[in-house]
Amino acid sequence: MMRRWPFFLIGLLAACGGAEEPFDPETALYDPSLATLRAPESFRVRFETTQGDFVVEVHRKWAPHGADRFYNLVRMGFFTDVAFFRVIRGFMAQFGMHGDPEINKTWMRAFIRSDPTRESNRRGRITFAQAGNAESRTVQLFINYAHNANLDRDFAPFGEVVEGMEVVDSLYAGYGDEAPGGSGPAQGRLLYEGNAYLKRFPELDYIRRTVLVE
Repeated sequence: MMRRWPFFLIGLLAACGGAEEPFDPETALYDPSLATLRAPESFRVRFETTQGDFVVEVHRKWAPHGADRFYNLVRMGFFTDVAFFRVIRGFMAQFGMHGDPEINKTWMRAFIRSDPTRESNRRGRITFAQAGNAESRTVQLFINYAHNANLDRDFAPFGEVVEGMEVVDSLYAGYGDEAPGGSGPAQGRLLYEGNAYLKRFPELDYIRRTVLVE
């Protein structure tokens, strides 16, 4: 399964904060060392996308390091104008590579510590992707379309979609995986060319922004 659907991820971010930040969000996007905020034990984030809105509820106890990284990315505004670049029906929707190549390169080695898997990769669960092992997580994520229990050994969910799963289901999946399995964007080119490269894939859906709602 992992050979068929590899999670070769790099790292990036975008979202919208609330409250006064302990860092300048724009500057922080170029300095992963500032991503040190501890996430609340539970919080919600609204994703405003080109297909509509959905809400993710995060449970820090499921995967603390993953929850903390996601919280920091949201507070920094990382996910604004970020594409769902790899959407495979019946499997998952993947995102997290930034439209600015310089930000991509900044985060590609900003690894976070591993989390043991405490919850299964059920439909609607959100999880950090990785490049071969749990110590390689950075900023790429995926939302499960099915109960992908085969991923539980290596991939630790930290939250779940609690509103608007029909929006996630509606994300454009016509490109599928990258070649040779599909006709979707190549992650290597997306890393170094950003959203300028994604203009070759006009049907892709995007996150307009993310907003902390609780």
